[in-house]
Amino acid sequence: MNKSQVVESPTQVLETSSGNLFRYDGPAGTVVFLVALPLCLGIALASGAPLFSGIIAGIIGGTVVALLSGSHVSVSGPAAGLAVIVATGISTLGSFQAFTTAVVIAGAMQFMLGMFKAGVIAQYVPNSVIKGMLAAIGVLIILKQIPHALGRDKDWEGDLSFFAIGGENALTDIAAAVMSASPGAVAITAVSLVILFFWDKLGKKNKFFKLIPGALVTVLLGIGMNQALGLIAPAWKLVDASHLVNLPVPESMAAFFSNFVQPDFNAITNQKVWILAVTLALVASLETLLSLEAADRLDPYKRISPPNRELLAQGTGNFLSGLIGGLPITSVVVRTSANVYAGSRTKMSALIHGVLLMGSTLLIPSLLNLTPLASLAVVLLAVGYKLTNPELYKKMYKSGLHQFIPFIVTIAAVVFTDLLVGVLIGMTLGLFFVIRENHHEAVSVVHQDNDYLMRFNKDMTFVNKSELRSKLRKLPGGARVLIDGSKALYIDHDIYEAIEDFQQLAPYKGINVELKHMESRLAPAKR
Repeated sequence: MNKSQVVESPTQVLETSSGNLFRYDGPAGTVVFLVALPLCLGIALASGAPLFSGIIAGIIGGTVVALLSGSHVSVSGPAAGLAVIVATGISTLGSFQAFTTAVVIAGAMQFMLGMFKAGVIAQYVPNSVIKGMLAAIGVLIILKQIPHALGRDKDWEGDLSFFAIGGENALTDIAAAVMSASPGAVAITAVSLVILFFWDKLGKKNKFFKLIPGALVTVLLGIGMNQALGLIAPAWKLVDASHLVNLPVPESMAAFFSNFVQPDFNAITNQKVWILAVTLALVASLETLLSLEAADRLDPYKRISPPNRELLAQGTGNFLSGLIGGLPITSVVVRTSANVYAGSRTKMSALIHGVLLMGSTLLIPSLLNLTPLASLAVVLLAVGYKLTNPELYKKMYKSGLHQFIPFIVTIAAVVFTDLLVGVLIGMTLGLFFVIRENHHEAVSVVHQDNDYLMRFNKDMTFVNKSELRSKLRKLPGGARVLIDGSKALYIDHDIYEAIEDFQQLAPYKGINVELKHMESRLAPAKR
C-alpha cells in the first residue's frame, strides 16, 4: 500500500492531522466562512436584530459548538428558521437585551435536554424524510439564489422561504430578476459557473485542482472580476452595498467591542421571556437534531454523531451567545452542505470557519466587503444542485413507492411551508406507510379439510387487529382452528381482546379454538 492510499483510507480520515488540515479542512473552512458571512448578516437583518449579533452567533457556533460537538462535518450558526421567532420576540419584549436573556435561558434548557437524553427523538425520523428534507433545501437554495446571481439582491441572504410578504414568491422574484438583470452580476455569474464546473472536472484528474476548492476560486474570481469591471466597463461594476457583502466596519477597537451587549437580567421575572425561551429551546433543538441527521447522511464516511452531545454543545453555545449579545444558534444544513462539498474531513473546518469570522470582522472588514453576492450565489447554486440532483430522485423512485412518496411529499411540504412543518408532514405519511407495510401478511392461514392453522408471523400490535379479525370472520362453521403465537415476541392487548371476542362467538358457529404459545400471555387479559 502506497502513501496516497493511506491518506485516502477512511480510517485515516477520522484523525485530525496536518495533512487533513492543509489539504482539506483549511480550504473547506475558508469556503464555509465566505458562505456563512453574508448568511449571518442576512439572518440578523431579517430578525430585526443588530447586524453584529449574527456575526457573534456565527463565531460561537464555529468555535465553542464546533469544539464541543461530536459531529465531524456539522456547522452551526444563526438559523433562518428562527428569524420570525426572533423578530417577534424582540418586538414582544421591547428590547434586544431582554431578548438575549431568553437566549441564555433557552441555552440552559437545551443543555438540560441533552442531560436527559432527549436527542434520541431524531433517530425516529425515516431516511426517506431526511433525504426529502435535504432535497427540498437544495430546491429552495436554487430558487432563492438565482435572483442574487442575476443581481437582484432585494431579499436578504439566507432566506429559505418560498412565499414572501405582499403576495410575492420565489418564482415571481426570479421573473423580476430576469427582467432587471444586472450585466455585471450576469457576467460574474456566467464566468464563475464555467470555472466552477471545469474546476471540479479537472479536480478528478489533476491533484493540483484538488488542493484548492473550486468554490474558493469562484469567490476570489468574483472579487477580481468586479474590480476589473470598474476599469474596463464602469457601468457594469457592482458598487452598491446591496450587491456586496456588507459587514459593519468599526472605526476603532472601542467601537468594535461596543457591539457586544449584555442581557437585561431584570427581565428574568417576565413571563414572556420564559415562554420565548421554551419556544427557542424546543425549535432550535428540533432543527439541530434534524440537521445533525442530515449531516450524517451527507458525511461521505457515514460517521454517526451523538445527538445528546450535540444538544449539550448547542445549549452551551446558546448560553454564551446570549451572554454577549448574539442570536440563537442551531446546526445549519446550508453551511454543513457547503462544508461537505468543499471537501471537509474533520471538525477542524468548522472551527477554522469560526476563527476566520472572528478575525476578519476585526481585521479586514473592508476587504470582505468587496465580495459580490453574485459569486457567493454561484457557490450556493452548486451546493443546491448537489443536494437535489436528478439521480437522487431516480434512486428514490426505484426504491419503491413506500420510500418515494414520503420523500417527494416532504420536498413539497418543506418548500411550501417550512422545515419543521414539512418534516412533520413527511413523518406522518411515512408512519402511514410503516403501518400499511406492517399490516399485511402479519397473519397466515393454512388448512386441510376442516383443520385450520392460524399463525402470527411477526409481532402483533393494534395495527394488525383489522387483518386478524377479517381472517377470523372467514373461518367456516364447524372448523377446528389452532392459533399459534410462537413467532411473535410481542402481542398487543388489542390482539388479546380480539381473540377473546372470537372465543365467545365461536361456540355459536361450532368452531373449536385452541391456542399455542399464547395461554400465559392471554391470562392477564382474562383477569
